[in-house]
Amino acid sequence: MLSFNRKIAAGGVLWASIVAFCAWPVTTAQAAEPTPPIALHPDNPHYFLWLGKPTVLVTSGEHYGAVLNLDFDFATYLKTLASDGLNHTRTFSGTYREIPSSFGITDNPLAPKPNRYIAPWARSDQPGYFDGGNKFDLTSWDPAYFRRLHEFLVTAKRYGVVVEFNLFCPFYNEELWKANPMNAVNNVNGIGTCPREEVYTLKHDDLTNVQLAFVRKVVQELKDFDNLYYEVCNEPYFGGVTEAWQWRVADVIADTERSLGVQHLVSMNIANGSKKVERLHPAVKILNFHYCVPPVAVAENYHWNVAIGENETGFRGKDDLLYRTEGWAFMLSGGALYNNLDYSFTPGRSGGDLADYSSPGGGSPALRKQLGILKRFLDDLEFIRMRPDPSLVQSVSPKLSTYVLAEEGRTYAVYLHAPLPNKPKNLNELRLLNAQAVLELKVPAGTYSVVWIDTKTGERSSERRADASSGMLRITSPRFDDDIAVVVRASGTP
Repeated sequence: MLSFNRKIAAGGVLWASIVAFCAWPVTTAQAAEPTPPIALHPDNPHYFLWLGKPTVLVTSGEHYGAVLNLDFDFATYLKTLASDGLNHTRTFSGTYREIPSSFGITDNPLAPKPNRYIAPWARSDQPGYFDGGNKFDLTSWDPAYFRRLHEFLVTAKRYGVVVEFNLFCPFYNEELWKANPMNAVNNVNGIGTCPREEVYTLKHDDLTNVQLAFVRKVVQELKDFDNLYYEVCNEPYFGGVTEAWQWRVADVIADTERSLGVQHLVSMNIANGSKKVERLHPAVKILNFHYCVPPVAVAENYHWNVAIGENETGFRGKDDLLYRTEGWAFMLSGGALYNNLDYSFTPGRSGGDLADYSSPGGGSPALRKQLGILKRFLDDLEFIRMRPDPSLVQSVSPKLSTYVLAEEGRTYAVYLHAPLPNKPKNLNELRLLNAQAVLELKVPAGTYSVVWIDTKTGERSSERRADASSGMLRITSPRFDDDIAVVVRASGTP
């Protein structure tokens, strides 16, 4: 077989074949008149509009292998999310995979067993793939992959789940690059003879052409789905990924969708922790961050008037408290999206009930129900009309971390929790048991209704009235452990 570069030299035969494969007829998995894709809300672009309603995305999802791992029962998984009151998931496209030893993850969904990995590209008739089976042909699509991808999106829609479809991921070490179809040792096309740090750099036309062909193909395939947005690349701040390459991918998404007459949201993953975005691709409408403790990334980038998400957590320990407080804090800071990385989901336990994992993070059935309480709390607010404003808290006793969403003069949502470092050495020493908070809020004079919410059970206190004078409202919470939330509404506010 001619190498990729020899075919290019011979007149671009292989590239023409890639383009031809991109033009395969699209299998339509939804109605002839699809509903508009999830979008930024026109009245407040820090949040979403989906199915005609203001929307936030909250979940505790599996480690991204639901499509590429044939042993993962995604129907059970998506049903579990819905039953827990959650509405989001993140999945990797299959252009990247992991191996069983990756990152100490128990039964890692991103590390399929031999011959259980399905990728966008078809297998060739030549043996020699990394962990068994035939090598890949990067000029041929695998119809079985796209059938599975369609089924995944259809099932997610049935359960009210919005999918983040992550297109690419860097290679954190040599073992991951050795397992990848784009590595020349794993394909029959002679593509991918470069170091792993150059895969996503525009330095190698053969790789770039394959990658952009995949982008065009998948955008065509998924054009009719409304429960979908694209993320360009997971953690591009590792592995040599360049900004120019990311912008090229975003260009191709936007250009392809323009030709199709559709427009899905596009996300870029900005940083672990926080970072101020200095320039933004015009197609990018979601800024996603990982490990946002504290959630300063929201305030740093709020001026961009796009949705800001935390789409990966972990490395803090296993206790539900850590990821419950992280989610509440992020969303009450003005975030639009929270995805806890939930290691209780595995290919063998697609219902998310594995308890004895040793993975570097948390996740459990109890945590998912608690995050479902967060989702319902936000849904009960007119959050489209609210903005984060921590300055409204004038004082709180005992010392607590506080976060406020407010429509000033009408509604105030406040979350309070025991102060926690990013990676506590002894969590039990930091817990706050049988506490009672005294909170002072800066509000206009008037009468307010006050309802406290237990973040672990969803139980609400009886409504009480409180009067504010001299621009100050003083309220006292019921007894609670670790964290609590409150909604304060001016009299006459629905």
